[in-house]
Amino acid sequence: MRLVRRHAVWVLVVALALAFVFVRSGLDFDYVIPKRLARLAAMVIGGVCIAWSAIAFQTITGNRVLTPAIMGYEAVYLLLQALLVLFMGVHSVVLLGANGNFALSVVILLAYSWAIHRWLFRDGRSNVYFLLLLGLVLTLVINTFTQFVQLKVSPGEFSVLLGFSQTSFSRVQPQQLLYAGLLVAAVCLLGLRTLATLDVLALGRDQAISLGVDYRRSVRLQLALIAALVAISTSLLGPTAFMGVFVANITYALAGTFRHRVTLPMGSAIAVGILIVAQLLVEHVFNYKTTVSILVNLVCGAYFLALMVRTRGAP
Repeated sequence: MRLVRRHAVWVLVVALALAFVFVRSGLDFDYVIPKRLARLAAMVIGGVCIAWSAIAFQTITGNRVLTPAIMGYEAVYLLLQALLVLFMGVHSVVLLGANGNFALSVVILLAYSWAIHRWLFRDGRSNVYFLLLLGLVLTLVINTFTQFVQLKVSPGEFSVLLGFSQTSFSRVQPQQLLYAGLLVAAVCLLGLRTLATLDVLALGRDQAISLGVDYRRSVRLQLALIAALVAISTSLLGPTAFMGVFVANITYALAGTFRHRVTLPMGSAIAVGILIVAQLLVEHVFNYKTTVSILVNLVCGAYFLALMVRTRGAP
């Protein structure tokens, strides 16, 4: 039964992908279908990043209601965009270009991750919960500073900032997809070599150490991989908020196991499917009167709230 569910997820995702590419396309292979294929590629890359980072992060923290967003990556991304618009105006979009903005965002997010991890893990400390507390406080501080910057820009510049705060597949360029795809492939290949270690880390810190895992080194490696995936996803598509929680928990329910060789591929497929459904609704149901971010955050945020209430009421 579990095997049937796993295969059914992949069949459904492939069907959704074909529907997205060909429905109401007029079989226009000169413009419409290539554009849709580019957006589909962005969804695949973003889906893999969201699912992999969320599941790995929950494994490390041992908590099913947390996502890497709590570490402040998305807040740093929005602050960077706000500062660029503040100092360079709307011309920052032209001066840097899509590729320049993407590269700069990835570098800044990775530098932010390296700085907090370097500071936290110095002197042999490896308290993951202190890391989460630090990320939460930094997120609040950075968001407050971002709001202060937004008050200093003009209405036209604010509309540009608003565009960066929404998940979008339309602004992705083919060259960005190439770079992002290569980076994600490299991170995932490195991550595949640590799947057995992730399975052991899921047992908890003490059990992992007793089984011979270098806990501190393994956690640092996984956090580095998570930071890279979140940096790529956020820089390519924009913030995704609660989607990681939704994807991870749906994956656990359908997979029937916590083994990462099963949950990571299935989670990636589920994330891609969610993004495709959201984009189909935006295009063919709501006629672009809403955005993917609003739909995804509405559904995933409601699920997160329900999960929190159910978890609190559990014995």
